[in-house]
Amino acid sequence: MTWVSEIAEHWFGLCRKPPVVHASQTASVHLPEPAHAGSPEGGGGGSGTIRWGIGAALSGTKTLVQNRQLLWFTLLVGLVLAGNTIGQAALFYIGWAMHPGIIVSYVLDFSLELATLFCLVFLLAGLVLSIPSKKEGSALFFRGIAGAKKYVKALFVWSVVLALAGMLLFRIWVYFSSGLPPEIRFLTIFGLGDLTSILAQFPFNLTLDPNLFTGVPGYGGRSLLLWIYPLGFMWALIFSAINLLLFILTPFVVPSLVLEQKTLRAAVTGSFTLLKKTWVEVAACAAFLGAVVSGVFLTYLLVQAAHGYNDPWMAWPPGMVTSHPTGTWIALGLLYYLAVFIVAFVVATVGGIAALDLYTSATTGQKPGSAKTELP
Repeated sequence: MTWVSEIAEHWFGLCRKPPVVHASQTASVHLPEPAHAGSPEGGGGGSGTIRWGIGAALSGTKTLVQNRQLLWFTLLVGLVLAGNTIGQAALFYIGWAMHPGIIVSYVLDFSLELATLFCLVFLLAGLVLSIPSKKEGSALFFRGIAGAKKYVKALFVWSVVLALAGMLLFRIWVYFSSGLPPEIRFLTIFGLGDLTSILAQFPFNLTLDPNLFTGVPGYGGRSLLLWIYPLGFMWALIFSAINLLLFILTPFVVPSLVLEQKTLRAAVTGSFTLLKKTWVEVAACAAFLGAVVSGVFLTYLLVQAAHGYNDPWMAWPPGMVTSHPTGTWIALGLLYYLAVFIVAFVVATVGGIAALDLYTSATTGQKPGSAKTELP
C-alpha cells in the first residue's frame, strides 16, 4: 500500500496534510549457567545464552504474576500511548486547518515525541525502582514512582536524546524506503507496508471506513474520530515501533541511572558495554516477547476465516462485492482490538522487568530470576 508512503512524506518539517483516505471501510524453569558468567566477553551465542534470554522473559512474567501492583505500569503506559494517538491526530488537524510552517511543524512533532517519551522513561524508572529487592518482597509501584522523582533531570535529558534519535531514525527510514523499487519495499525497516495491508483487512477495517464517521460532527466537515483513527492511530504505531527499537538498543540506561546513580554519559556507555556482552540474551528475550504479541495479533486470520475476507479499500478480484461488517462483528472486532492491546502492554511490562533481570545478571553473573538488585 502507498498509504504509509503518503503520510511519511509529511514528517519532519512538512505540513501535516492528511493523506487521501478512500471512502469504504509462568512457571519457574531451571536454566544452564550463562556462557558469559565470570567471563568479560560473554554473550557469545549458543543455545545456553538464548535460553537465558528466554528465561529472563519467563522470570519477568513470574514477577508480574506475583506482584499485580505492577499492572499499574501497564495501564499508565496504555494511557500515555492513547494520549500520543490523540496528539498525533491534533497535529494532523493543525496541519490541515492552519498550514504551519516547516519550523513550527518540527517543533510540534518534537514536542509531542519528547512529552510521550519522557512519560514512558519516567514510568520505566518507576518500574525498575519498584521491583522488590528480595524474592519474598512485594512490589510497590507508586513507591518506585516516588523514588524516580529524584532522577527527573537525568531522565528528561535521556528523553531528549531518544526523541532526537527517533526523529533521525524515522527520517533515514523515509529516505531509504522511498528510494527502493516498489517490488522490494516490503524489506524496509519495520515492514510498515505489510502492517498497513493487514490493517486494511477484517477485523481491523471494521471501523476504518470513513463513511462510518461522517455523521459525527467535526471541524471543517471532518469527523474528529477520523483524525484520531486511522490517522492518529497509524502515526502512534509508527512512533511505537521506532521507539521500541531504541529501547531495545539501550535496555540498561535507565537501570544504570536510577540504581547506580550514574551520570547519563556513564549510563549510556555502560549500557552499550553490557549490551555487547549480552546481546544474544537481549535479542532472545525481545524475540520471545515479540513472538507472543505476534501470535495474538495474527489470530485475526481465524477471525477472518470465520467471517470471510472483507477489504473495503478495493474489490479483488474485479467484480467482488465488499460489504460492511454487521454490528455484531464490529463489536467482536472491538473486543479483539482490546485483547491485542492488553496483551501488548502486559508484554511491555514483562519486558521492562526482564530488562532489569538481564541488567542484574550482566553485572553480577547470576542467571535471571535468581537475585534482584537492591533498591537504593
